[in-house]
Amino acid sequence: MPQTILAPVHHELLIKKSRFIACVQPMADRAGAQQVVAALRAQHPGAAHVCWSLLAGGQSAAVDDGEPSGTAGRPMLDVLRHQDLEGVLATVVRYFGGVKLGAGGLVRAYTDSVAQALLQAEKIAIIRKTVLRCSAPYPLEGLV
Repeated sequence: MPQTILAPVHHELLIKKSRFIACVQPMADRAGAQQVVAALRAQHPGAAHVCWSLLAGGQSAAVDDGEPSGTAGRPMLDVLRHQDLEGVLATVVRYFGGVKLGAGGLVRAYTDSVAQALLQAEKIAIIRKTVLRCSAPYPLEGLV
C-alpha cells in the first residue's frame, strides 16, 4: 500500500569532507518540486550540487545536477520506490569537500542521505477514496 510523509525531515551526513544535506518532504507535483529546488539553490549558493528526485503520480523525476550520470537522482528515486512512497520529494545539497568519492561512493552517499532522512519521517498510508452520488426520483416530492 503506498505511503506518503506528513512533514519535511532533514538529515546531514559528512563523508570524506563532503557535506550532504538531505530533505524529504511531501510534494504534489513537479512544478512545486522545481520551486523547492530553486529555493535551495538560492539558500546554498556555495553548494556544488542540488540533486533531487520526485515520486508524484506520473510526474516522477531524477536529477543528478552535474554529478556523474546515474549516481545521484536515480539512486535517490530508487530509495523512494523501495519504500513504496508517493507524493514525496527528496533533495540533497552537496558541498564538495575536495575528496572524490567515485561513482560507487556517490551512489552510497546519496542513497544513505535520503534513507537516513526517511528513518525520521512519519509515514501515513494513502487510502484512495471514491465519492459516489446517486439520486432517485421521489413521486410525492412536490406535494407537501
